[in-house]
Order: sequence, then structure tokens, then C-alpha cells
Amino acid sequence: MTESFAHSTLSPALWQAAHGVDVPEDPWPGFARRERRHRRTRLIRTAVAAAVMAALVGVQTNVVPLPGWAPGIAVAAAPTALLDAPPRGALAGDHAWLDTLRARISTDPSMSTDTSLGGSNPDGFWKVGDRDRIRLLYGSDQPGHRVALVAVPLRFGLLTKEALVWYVGPAGASAQQMRYAGHSEGVDDPVMTLMQAGPDRGGFAVVVGPAESTVMISGDPRYTPRGTLEYQDLARADGSGVGIAVLPPAPLQHEPVVRVSRDDHVLYQGGLGGGPYAGIGPTGPEMDILLTAARRGDRGTPLDDANLRNFVESTLLDSRLPAAGTTVRMRWSGSEHGQSAALLTVQPAGGGVIAYAMHGDNRTGWWTDLRLLLPAEGADQRPIGWRIRADDSTRTPTDQVRVIAPPDAARVTVTVGGAPPATVTLDASNAGTTRVPPDQPATLTAYSTDGSVLGTTPLPPVEANMSGLPGDSPATRVTP
Repeated sequence: MTESFAHSTLSPALWQAAHGVDVPEDPWPGFARRERRHRRTRLIRTAVAAAVMAALVGVQTNVVPLPGWAPGIAVAAAPTALLDAPPRGALAGDHAWLDTLRARISTDPSMSTDTSLGGSNPDGFWKVGDRDRIRLLYGSDQPGHRVALVAVPLRFGLLTKEALVWYVGPAGASAQQMRYAGHSEGVDDPVMTLMQAGPDRGGFAVVVGPAESTVMISGDPRYTPRGTLEYQDLARADGSGVGIAVLPPAPLQHEPVVRVSRDDHVLYQGGLGGGPYAGIGPTGPEMDILLTAARRGDRGTPLDDANLRNFVESTLLDSRLPAAGTTVRMRWSGSEHGQSAALLTVQPAGGGVIAYAMHGDNRTGWWTDLRLLLPAEGADQRPIGWRIRADDSTRTPTDQVRVIAPPDAARVTVTVGGAPPATVTLDASNAGTTRVPPDQPATLTAYSTDGSVLGTTPLPPVEANMSGLPGDSPATRVTP
């Protein structure tokens, strides 16, 4: 009785207390649902990434074609000075001819035979892009030829660049007769050149520079007795910024020089290239005679035969002078930075005098420290000086100046800016050194035993660019 009463009394209370406790749900079903959802998301993302990657690989390897008009990543830029100029030449207005040429460039492999343009070579990767963006920069008829310079957009997958391409055909050629003749892309020089010549037939050269520039194509140089440099003028104008040269059937003696300028500013200067050239050929009996004569009157430590020959050959090649008819004189020889050094002068028959300072050897090579064109009159009485460069990879000019006095000089002074003249101490070979701050001009003066002036020469600035000939720039001549 008592037990039954207790059970009946406690059961409702226990049941009510149990239902009042908050028991959480089983977490596993929810976890499983979320994991299935995340797994589906990861699979979708992986599939999309793989598809995109496959498409990119296909596009980049040119397996999947990409429209030429589609945007890409530019990896090289042709000179804007040429691209921004309007079309030049007689063909600039022949739209039908240009349309046909565009179609050929974009479809005919023979129009882009270089591997960098793709073309028929199986190793070529770059393909012609949007044909509507192919532009004529210059086109006209030259002696016996039709010439066109064209800007061609290229694509390698997502990468793009623009090439400047030469095409050549016979005079009056149709677009179907034009053939690939060379190209350049991503260059810094704002000039495109083309030269075609042979040893048994005439040829031509074309130079296209920026609009409003002046183009000179020069042949053999001439060093005048007054100390200036003149060129045989080969070019004729063919519109603003374009020069044409008609070349003789015989091989040229030297590589023509191209000079493109605007007002007094030189935009480009360099060799035309293309050849062939007869060359100078500083070898043989004429060279042996020249070397023997060069040693007469040499002062200082004599050079060995190998260094003398190397120095003289370098000066002839640099000045474009032949061994025959040229006079070479050693003004001084010694050492610099533990290597053979020399000051020598080179003079063509009836021309000005070019002073060269050089040093080096077979192990480290040879360096040109000075190129200076002097008037023929009084050249032997002038003191000559040049800055000594640092003996490291930078070859930075120092404040040390090597001075070579003429044979008859009793003393030499150096005048720096507005300071009073200072005497240069000379050794037995009439050579010495002095100091001139790198940013200061200076003048060297040689005096005879009676105190009269033998000659005066400015200390030339250091050449930053030796691409031209001696006398081509104010740094390499004393005549204004």
C-alpha cells in the first residue's frame, strides 16, 4: 500500500522533470548534409578551374583559336615614333593594293618566313593577329624594286606584340608579288633600315625615321685638312623622315652610315648593314711598311710587334682608312694599369690628323681612350691629353689626365676653368699626368725653350658613344 502510493505519486513528477531537460538533436545527420554540400562545391570549382586551365593552355599554345580582335597581354612595343607617324610614300593612298597585301600577310606563310613571325616554319609560335590592324608605314617604288614597311600585329595565345616587317617586290609589283625581306620588333631605335645590294648588280637602301626628321645615308668619309669630317652623300629625300640611296654595282668600300636627326638633335646614328663590302684589309706588305714607318720617332717604352699591329689595325678599322696612302706615327708608348699603352696619330693623304690613345693586351682586350681629329697644320706641335678611366668594369673617367707633349716642348701647362695655368711635370719621354676635376674643362699649352707657344689643345670630354667616326661629334674634334 505504501509502495504503490509512492510510485503513483512520483511518476508524474519524474516525467515532468524529464521533459523539462533540453536534450540536443543527433549532430551526425546535419554534419553529413553539410559535408555533401561542400564536396559538391569543391568538385564544381575543380572542374571549372580545370576547364579554364585547359582553355588557357589551348589558347596559349594556339591549339584553341582566339579571335585576332580579342585583347591580349602586350610583351613588346615597336617604336611609337614610327607607329604614330602617318603612312608615307606613293603607296600610302593605294587602299586596294594594301587590302590585298593584308590578306596575303594574314594567310600566306611565305609572307612571314622568320620563325618569330610563325610562318611556314613548324617551330614558329607567333601568328598574325587581327588583319584589320595591319598598317602600312611606308611604301613606294625604288630603283627596280617596290618596297613596303608594314606594322603587323602578332599573337601567341594571350601574348601580343607588334612587328615592323619589310616586303619587297619588283618595281610596280602587285601585292601578290611582294615577298618577306626582314623585320624588327620591340626595338629602341626609332629607325628602320633596309639594304639590298650585290657584287654584280646595283642596289638600294631605304631608311625610315620619325616624321619631320632628316635622314642622311653617307658613304666613304673624308677627313679634311682643316680638321673636319665629311661624307660622300648617298641619300636623297623621299618624303619627311625617309631617305633613299642608290648603290653602285661594285661592292661598297665601307659600310654606309645612317644619321637621323631633328633640328640639332641626333635621333639615331649607326651602320646601315647588309653588305657586301670590299673592306679595308689592313694586312699584307702595305701594312708591314706602315708599321715600320710608325716606329720612327717613338718615345717611351717600345711596344712589341703584336701590340703595335693590333693598335694600328684598330685605328684603321675605326677611322675606315686603308693602309695604303695612310701615315701612322707613334707619339708615345708606355703602360696603363699594367698594360701596354700608346698615343698614335693616323693621317690619310692630304687629310686631317686623328689622334688615338689606346691600351690593353691579348689577355684582357684593347680599349680606346681617345679619338680626336686635329687640323693637319701644327698637329705635331700640339700637346694631347685624355682622361684615365678606372681599372674596373665601369671604366668611369677619373680626375687623372695623361698628357703627352710634342718632342720640341720645354714645358706644358694645364689651365682648368678660370684658374691660373699649372705646370705639368714631364718625364724623359715628354709624358706626364695631372689632375682635372671630371666636370671641369681644361686646356693644355706647350711652350718651346724660348717661351713661345708651340700649340694649344683643349682636353676633350670622354666619349659616351663611339658608334660614329672621329670628328663626327664635338667630343672628337677641336675644330668647331
